[in-house]
Amino acid sequence: MDPIINIHSADKIDINSLTTQFFKLFDNTDHKIPDWTVARKICIPEIIIIKKTGLTEAIYNLENFIKPRKTILSDGTLTDFQEYELHEETVIIGHIAHRRSRYQKSGNLSGKSFVETGTKLFQFIKTKNGWKISSLVWEDD
Repeated sequence: MDPIINIHSADKIDINSLTTQFFKLFDNTDHKIPDWTVARKICIPEIIIIKKTGLTEAIYNLENFIKPRKTILSDGTLTDFQEYELHEETVIIGHIAHRRSRYQKSGNLSGKSFVETGTKLFQFIKTKNGWKISSLVWEDD
């Protein structure tokens, strides 16, 4: 029998915080400079990150995921960028959890404004140092 998790439990609050921190990693609105050290604090070192585009996928580890984003968010290619969660469903079972997150992102890519939505699927594990993101897959609409 699955345990019933209170939506205001400490675990849920921690997972909400991790998710918010992940989305804020890329925010460069108002000339903010993303703090890439946060990614290493909220994710396990062995995280797998997958971007789906139709039937193709780009598969990343943490370092090769951060590198191109760090470049485009600091060299003027992508400005006024932000993404945030619109809706979520989180299931916590013991020391593992998953979250379906609908999100919106916006910014200026090479001088052209855009607004897009999509879905991210997060997986989390509770470690001796607290909850961490263990995997992520996403697809834009």
